[in-house]
Amino acid sequence: MTKVVGRRSRSVLAWWGLVAAAIFFGANAHMLYVAIDSDPGCVAHLKETGPTPGQYRAAKSSC
Repeated sequence: MTKVVGRRSRSVLAWWGLVAAAIFFGANAHMLYVAIDSDPGCVAHLKETGPTPGQYRAAKSSC
């Protein structure tokens, strides 16, 4: 009886491990897909450096 319970608990633990791994890899695949597929587009930003300190501009505009 002890061997059956030990084997069954290991099997359940293995299934939970597979489920956790599938969720982990699925979430990472989704994050990668969204990062590649999304395009934030152009945003309004300063084109030239301003006279006031603390005003930043884009390093290289893609617009």
